[in-house]
Amino acid sequence: MRASAVPVVIVSRDRRERLLSTLARLAALPERPPVVVVDNGSRDGTVEAVRARHRDVEVIALDRDHGASARNVALRALDAPYAALCDDDSWWAPGALARAASAMEAAPRVAVLAGRVLVGHEERPDPTCELMARSPLGREPGLPGPRVLGFVACGAVLRREAVLAVGGFDEHYGIGGEETRLALDLTRAGWWLAYARDVVAHHHPGAERRHPWRRVRTVRNDLWTTWLHRSLPTAARRSADILAGAGATAPLAAAAALRGAPWIARGRRPLGPQAERELRLVERQAAA
Repeated sequence: MRASAVPVVIVSRDRRERLLSTLARLAALPERPPVVVVDNGSRDGTVEAVRARHRDVEVIALDRDHGASARNVALRALDAPYAALCDDDSWWAPGALARAASAMEAAPRVAVLAGRVLVGHEERPDPTCELMARSPLGREPGLPGPRVLGFVACGAVLRREAVLAVGGFDEHYGIGGEETRLALDLTRAGWWLAYARDVVAHHHPGAERRHPWRRVRTVRNDLWTTWLHRSLPTAARRSADILAGAGATAPLAAAAALRGAPWIARGRRPLGPQAERELRLVERQAAA
């Protein structure tokens, strides 16, 4: 592996053609990053197609769907300080990975560099990125942008050792809202997350991402993260807010979240006072 290259990690399942298109875009980058694909038990010939058409891509084939936690498999397999995440429908802009590596080298307390994600052919800024750009947490010396308490997975560069030390992506979560759990785990461990406007990723999501069950899972995961990281009074208040904003999916999401109550109770570790204050600032900004 080239010492200066940031490897790219992609998790995919049953989206062969989208993945092949993304791999072609990554292969055209000037950085020529190494790529690791973790296949979550695809049944559409994804593994065979990638191995046939992109022989330089490492493919790790899993026997079932591990959701976002499949990224942990790739992170453990890599021998590099950083790893850039992609979805099978997203890719990095030319030069973005080199800028990310330089920014991470200059800021050793940063565990996640959250890039600017441009969505669709219109290249609309992702709403989460617009919020991060105006983060109320300010910009510490040496950081490429403001500190944040979240990220968009398809546009993030991770400090591999830090992420694995806190357990990586939780296997319970699947895909949808899994980033916040990891962001708060890292924050509690003393790491920073920072937004970098000049580290750009492109995301062209398909219609399947709007499936109602995806929304149920995301709301469920938001509830789980709240119950894991917040004091009981705050968790009760935030849960009510989350469900109020969930619309028709609220009953299904609440029921799904309650099924996780046993492991949530065992894993609860509320944030410390400073992190809690900062999280409330971020939540007030998002609600404004």
